[in-house]
Amino acid sequence: MKIIVDKDIPFIMGHFPEGVDVEYLRGDEIDVRSLRGAGALIVRTRTKCNEHLLKGSEVRLVATATIGKDHIDEEWCEKNGIVVRNAPGCNAPGVAQYLFSSLFQTGFDPKKDVLGIIGYGNVGRQVAEWAKTLGIKSLVSDILREEAGYRDTDYKGLEEVLRNSDAVTLHVPLTFSGDKVKYPTYRMIGEKELGMMKTGALLVNSSRGGVVDESALKASLLTGRVRGVVDVWENEPNIDSELLSLVEIGTPHIAGYSYEGKKRATLMVLKALEEELGIKCDISGLECETDREKELSANLITQSYDPSRDYEALKRNVKGFESLRNEYKYRHEPFFI
Repeated sequence: MKIIVDKDIPFIMGHFPEGVDVEYLRGDEIDVRSLRGAGALIVRTRTKCNEHLLKGSEVRLVATATIGKDHIDEEWCEKNGIVVRNAPGCNAPGVAQYLFSSLFQTGFDPKKDVLGIIGYGNVGRQVAEWAKTLGIKSLVSDILREEAGYRDTDYKGLEEVLRNSDAVTLHVPLTFSGDKVKYPTYRMIGEKELGMMKTGALLVNSSRGGVVDESALKASLLTGRVRGVVDVWENEPNIDSELLSLVEIGTPHIAGYSYEGKKRATLMVLKALEEELGIKCDISGLECETDREKELSANLITQSYDPSRDYEALKRNVKGFESLRNEYKYRHEPFFI
């Protein structure tokens, strides 16, 4: 079988069995022609996997080494017999590391400030767990899980969380209006929602750029109504340089870019090949054993990562957004330093 693989997926080379024809390409090189004869496609977020790319191909599995799937037309794939697999939770500790490092660097006081968490999937739950360990009070909103009957936390309404939090962090997928989408997240945070937040509160977006209305955010930042930490942007890699200049911290979509998180993602897509297509890969060296003897603390987190360095690098080279991301030196998560 032929497999097309994004060459910038870390740690993936050398794990495929003999007899499998693997072609490594950059994400922007993957096109209709390159997919001829391929039965599986392994990508990152930069490859749009839709009818235009996949129609007429022999692809039966699209596996993305990311938690997000908004670059994949899942409905079209399902109708055409193509299985879609992602890597849920692979980057949750890395995103939590990014979030709390940013919070502490921007003056968040764990003893008295309240953290609002929007979205309670793998990443949101990791953030809430770390907040509890650090003694931080948190409020959680996730309308889909609440309506589905989950009782794993005390869910609050979005407005209640926005009004009562000193910092709000977003951990939702990017979804748009459609038959199967009851609560689309596209621009779920706009002028109205920003106006609900405490004056001077911090909004952190490490989910997807389109979740926040950037024009509304810029207006709120200019007046000092709110402060911002932004890792994900609309129109990446051509980001809004004015917005970048207004935030407390701005980074090139690397919140989850930990060494261990990238290993987990690669492990998950290789396991998907075996589970869906029977292709057994060598996964040695990809499993991460956490050193749980270390206690999570604010000092451990801030020592493990300084987001201001990534902010300075992006400000110096805004047009190099994609290269900064592709050539990023993966940081170790707190338990692995």
